[in-house]
Formats: sequence, C-alpha cells, structure tokens
Amino acid sequence: MFVDHPKEAPHPDAAPDPDVSAVAALDEPTRRRLYDHVARQPGPVSRDEAAAALGLARQTAAFHLDRLAGESLLDVVYERRSGRTGPGAGRPAKLYKRSAKQVAVSLPERHYELAGRLLAQAVETSEVTGEPVRAVLHREAHRLGTQLAGQGATDVLDLLERYGFEPRHDGDAVVLGNCPFHALAREHTETVCGMNLHLLRGVLQGLDEVRLQACLAPAPGRCCVRLEPAPSPSTDPSPRAGR
Repeated sequence: MFVDHPKEAPHPDAAPDPDVSAVAALDEPTRRRLYDHVARQPGPVSRDEAAAALGLARQTAAFHLDRLAGESLLDVVYERRSGRTGPGAGRPAKLYKRSAKQVAVSLPERHYELAGRLLAQAVETSEVTGEPVRAVLHREAHRLGTQLAGQGATDVLDLLERYGFEPRHDGDAVVLGNCPFHALAREHTETVCGMNLHLLRGVLQGLDEVRLQACLAPAPGRCCVRLEPAPSPSTDPSPRAGR
C-alpha cells in the first residue's frame, strides 16, 4: 500500500514552496531555454556546450545552469571528457543533466496522482479476487485514510489542510472548501465522491476523532464530503425489568 507525501501546511514565515520556486525559476526566458536544451540532450551537457548551443556568454550560462541545479531541476555530474584517467588527466568537467524531480503546481491544490493510484489498485485487486471494483476502492480508500492519519498529524483540520481540502468551521461542522480530485469528481461523481467519503472516514478513524463523522453533502464550490458532528451515544438511564 502506498502513502502519499503531502506538503506541510504553510507557516506565515515559512520559505516558499519548493515547487512554486522551481516554476518561478523557469519563468526567466534564458533559464527556460537552457533547461529545455539540457533536457533534450541524450547525455550530460557542459557549460561551454550549453553556452555555444544557445549563443550565450559562458558566465551567463553557468549562472543559470547553477540556478536550475539549485532548484533540483538539473542534476550535476562530474566527468572527464578527454577519456583519460589518472595523474595528468585534468579535472573532471562540471556537467548538467535533467533531474528526476517532477514539479507540479496547481491552484487550487489537486491530488490526481493519489486518486489514480487508488483507482488503479482497485481495478487490479478486483481482477485478481473477483471482488467488485467499487467495494475494493472504498476499502483501500479507507485504509489509505488511516495511514495518512498516522503520519504524525494530531488534528483533523491540520491533516486536511496538508492535502488541499481547505477545511473551515461551519458551526460545529467542518466544510471542505476544495476537492483535491475536482476534475475527476465532476465527470465520475459517484465513484470519486464515494472514494473521497471512505478516505475521510479512514482519516477520522485513524485520528480517533469521534466528534465528527464524514457525510456526503454535495454543494457547488466545495468538496462533496462534509464533516458533521457525530451523534452522542444514546443512553437509557431507566432500569429495565428483569435485568
């Protein structure tokens, strides 16, 4: 079973989001041209090669390549291009290649990869066991919710904020102002909202949050799930005959 890694809830004095910073770095035209050039090459690229290919001064290319490396958009490797080794072979050249980092920035925040993993896992498990896909999906979503709750969160609002649900109080209830699976939910409402419902029920169970219960309450402009106050356990203080 997988566990997705959320972004920490932003603190007013916190450093900028790394993905946002990386996207901002690519907004500079020369830097973007360098990134695209390096990404298209079959092997690592030197500063001189990049500068010559784009008609830039070596110092300019070096500055922007190092900035891209600092944002983890490029990896730095050192190789001797002469093929010689040992004493007298010279210092290895500093080379750049595209990193494996994937950058995704979405406003509002979305988590389509998480939904895709759950849906794919449900289909694969169903094919093996013969169990209905939707039943598997609900079970795995609930299990994932409990796992997410075990990642150190102690407060349901904090955890939901990390995953982009944008929770806010509405009296004793909690409204989720954003659906991280919005586009999927719009086209496959019953499937995705059911998955979301069981995911959030798992979150509540994992946090031992007994004051709230997850309920389907679709409305325009927010998540289909709403956290309502859980009913208090009924008690009957009157004595019963024969007991």
